[in-house]
Amino acid sequence: MRKSLFQNRKKAAGMKRGHWRKKRPRSTNDEQGNGSNSTAETGTAEDSGSSSQSKTPTPELPGFYYDPEKNRYFRLLPGHNNCNPLTKEGLQKKEDERIRLTLLAEDDAPVKKAPRAGLNSALLLQKRHLGLLPPSSYSRFIHEVKVTGMQRHKLDVQSSNSTSPNTDNFHLIVADSACERVFTVNDVSHGGCKYGIMDFQGSRKGSLSVEMCDNLYFTNRKVNSVCWASVTHKDSHVLLCLVGFAQTPGCVSLLPASLFSNLNPDQPGMLCSFKISTAWSCAWCLNPQADKTFSTGLSRRVILTDAVTGRRATYSSGSEVLAQQFTLRAPVLFNGCRSGEIFSIDLRQRERGRSYSWQTSRFFQESSITSLRLLQDENYLLAADMLGQIKLWDIRVKRCVRQYEGHNNKYAFLPIHVNESEDLLLAAGQDCYTRLWSLRDGHLLRTIPSPHPAGKDSIPNVVFSSQLGGSKGPPGLLMAVRHDLYYYSYNKDYQDGLPVEDQW
Repeated sequence: MRKSLFQNRKKAAGMKRGHWRKKRPRSTNDEQGNGSNSTAETGTAEDSGSSSQSKTPTPELPGFYYDPEKNRYFRLLPGHNNCNPLTKEGLQKKEDERIRLTLLAEDDAPVKKAPRAGLNSALLLQKRHLGLLPPSSYSRFIHEVKVTGMQRHKLDVQSSNSTSPNTDNFHLIVADSACERVFTVNDVSHGGCKYGIMDFQGSRKGSLSVEMCDNLYFTNRKVNSVCWASVTHKDSHVLLCLVGFAQTPGCVSLLPASLFSNLNPDQPGMLCSFKISTAWSCAWCLNPQADKTFSTGLSRRVILTDAVTGRRATYSSGSEVLAQQFTLRAPVLFNGCRSGEIFSIDLRQRERGRSYSWQTSRFFQESSITSLRLLQDENYLLAADMLGQIKLWDIRVKRCVRQYEGHNNKYAFLPIHVNESEDLLLAAGQDCYTRLWSLRDGHLLRTIPSPHPAGKDSIPNVVFSSQLGGSKGPPGLLMAVRHDLYYYSYNKDYQDGLPVEDQW
């Protein structure tokens, strides 16, 4: 009985399979009559499938990397790729380098894309003649057009004592208030730093030459911060914060700029050093009420020092003070901390330094403050942090009124710069791109790729001025990358390497 039931079920299943097979084949007439239609339908389906596959991003597989050129996956580390192991960091670095080279080629093109739609010199001039554009707006927009057209030129640093080219990487470059001289700090290969001053000379035909002073100073300690100081006259000295080394404690040195001159090296002027533990930042006060006073930002405190008498005043803070700047109209110091706090100190209330009653203003950003910059209207303060944020604060209401997008920073001490007319904001990011924004509306005008591959020692140091080298100097951007110096000129007729007799 059980055997017969099993045979009947097997027979029924076979009939079902045979019935399914009989329906599947097509007749010859159908294949011949509908061949073109079926082929067209198949081709359309294949095309649509391929197009949908091309638009669909390739799925990521853990531990594998998809190469779009070879159309296959490769194993990441720990790898089995013999001599060519792949890592995500290496692949990202390769892709970043490809993008940098592409942007560098576009940046070298004679015609560049306008920063805003319809922004060109001819259209702006026409609007100005028709009275549709105020003079102030015309000047600002023309400035933006010139920024977009800046061309890169490599500069040779001349020195009468040395015939060999500079092989030490630039660590810092800081221009004086008139952009006549630039103080440089270079990392020496065997350890420590060397520093000096570069002088600039312009030419009637649009050339720029750079001369490094012969009297270079060397130190086995790292330089944390630099600013120009006005002791005997405007920008007469340079203030340096030196990190301690081995048994040698940190200090702050005040060096006369005449030490770094090829003309009068025998007149050193005031030279002194102050024993201060590791200082993160420094600033010099130009207000007459606190004449010859400088500040240093340390861990959880701020020290104000009179450079002549040596008298000090100490103020407590809740975190390391990484950035500082004095106001000009009043003896007030703004400080930026690792905690993201920005607070000010009124120097006229020194006797109350033990309490927090001297804080005239206090507000916060989301990350560590790396740079502060007060505008000419000292009610506004620019602040950059380690999240890559650059914000413009209204100090009166303690509110952010504008933010500048695109800056890249994660942990580096990167400064921000503003040109003399306060039309442009500049910052070199940790991704080694230099960006320029319109200060008034926050529009990103240009992104300049680094001439060197990105790296920790390849972050550009920049100086921007409408008069590099003084009142007769040409306008443009000065960029130091590794051991090379570049100049981005406003003028299209700029000429490299003019003879000395053609210079002023």
